[in-house]
Amino acid sequence: MKNRVRELRAVHGWSQQALGDRLNVSRQTIISIENGKYDPSLPLAFRMARLFELPIEQIFDDEA
Repeated sequence: MKNRVRELRAVHGWSQQALGDRLNVSRQTIISIENGKYDPSLPLAFRMARLFELPIEQIFDDEA
């Protein structure tokens, strides 16, 4: 699944660790999501959407 997490994180000036801290996940989780190696759980995707103040669909693309 493609995503804009790296781009959105950069816009906010957050490191991977800072984003992980805000979402209560590890830096490694953020790295895996950004690299497309891990699709977040639905609760995590909703937390990300609230944090970035965007609909989930504007963060994640299932490439369908």
